[in-house]
Amino acid sequence: MESANILENLNYNEDKVAISVLFETETTKEIRILFKKGQLMKKHQTKFPITVEIVEGAIDFGVEDETHNLLKGTIVSLEGSVPHDLLAQKDSIVRLTLSKLDSVDRVKDVVK
Repeated sequence: MESANILENLNYNEDKVAISVLFETETTKEIRILFKKGQLMKKHQTKFPITVEIVEGAIDFGVEDETHNLLKGTIVSLEGSVPHDLLAQKDSIVRLTLSKLDSVDRVKDVVK
């Protein structure tokens, strides 16, 4: 059994979003992304499907030139190879589920 508390040890970064691995399973990587209001993850994509959950806050989620306002409690999934971006409308906690085949470093590279 793997366990983590997404609401513990919240260390927001003033300059860019903060990304940390909560844990890995046989098939997924569970990632926490902390956004300060106004922080952006520029347009990016992965060849694998993803799931995004807004645990706290509000995120403008851009997909295929359309912006979706995702509020606390919203969960969305994207197929692979779909460009998307995220902009925090307020301080936010986001849970990202990646395929085990995907790379956490790829996600971190988006915010460099």
